[in-house]
Amino acid sequence: MSELHKQLAQELFDAQNKRQTVAPLITRHQELTIDDAYQISLKTLALRTQAGETIIGKKIGVTSEPVQKMLNVHQPDFGFLTNTMHYADGSNISLKESGLIQPRAEGEIAFCLKDDLQGPGITAEQVLAATEWVAPCFEVVDSRIEDWNITIVDTVADNASCGVFVIGEQHTDPNTLDLAKVKMAVKQNGQPAVTGIGSAVQGHPAQAVAWLANTLGEYGIEFKKGEIILSGALAPLIDAKAGDEFSMEIEGLGTCSVSFCN
Repeated sequence: MSELHKQLAQELFDAQNKRQTVAPLITRHQELTIDDAYQISLKTLALRTQAGETIIGKKIGVTSEPVQKMLNVHQPDFGFLTNTMHYADGSNISLKESGLIQPRAEGEIAFCLKDDLQGPGITAEQVLAATEWVAPCFEVVDSRIEDWNITIVDTVADNASCGVFVIGEQHTDPNTLDLAKVKMAVKQNGQPAVTGIGSAVQGHPAQAVAWLANTLGEYGIEFKKGEIILSGALAPLIDAKAGDEFSMEIEGLGTCSVSFCN
């Protein structure tokens, strides 16, 4: 099976570099499990780090019911963030240069850690105690699987459908407000698009981060001081294309914006 993991990892790595999609993995290899998918993602990540990228954080995805229904994936996925995925607030991102193929924008809350965390056994309270700041974030998810025809195995293997992310400039102590109650409003090209609330993510964004810490902890992966953790979408995803501009505001956390070009 390790040879198959290596083969599929190379396929996904090449797909991103060539901006081409591949057929769903699970339809071609029905024997694949989530553990297999995770091994594929690690091998893909190794190819990226060998090419010069640096791991700067982790992400959880498919956490809210609207997103699960949209993607027909009914459990969270998990992946890694690298330095090349991170863009400054207000960036105009080139689809070609960033490697994006079929991007979708989602609004969420990013956590920056001031302490290490090692699961399993991590609680939401421990996450908040270990967090230096939180901020509004646009994660631009993308899939190397054609037509977003994914299962949980496909998205975990594909690094949780990671694309790029943008974090707002305002950084807030998470203990100064109730993250479950914060409200988010997203605009697309100046028009209201979607709204969300913190509790959409497993009841509380810190609970989602705790789940991620515990899930990765079972694989021997820890959260490290200074890492960015993306906690999951508060509202449905929005297809993004060249010429689109997105902005968001999360009560108490500030604003974030991103636009796209060819």
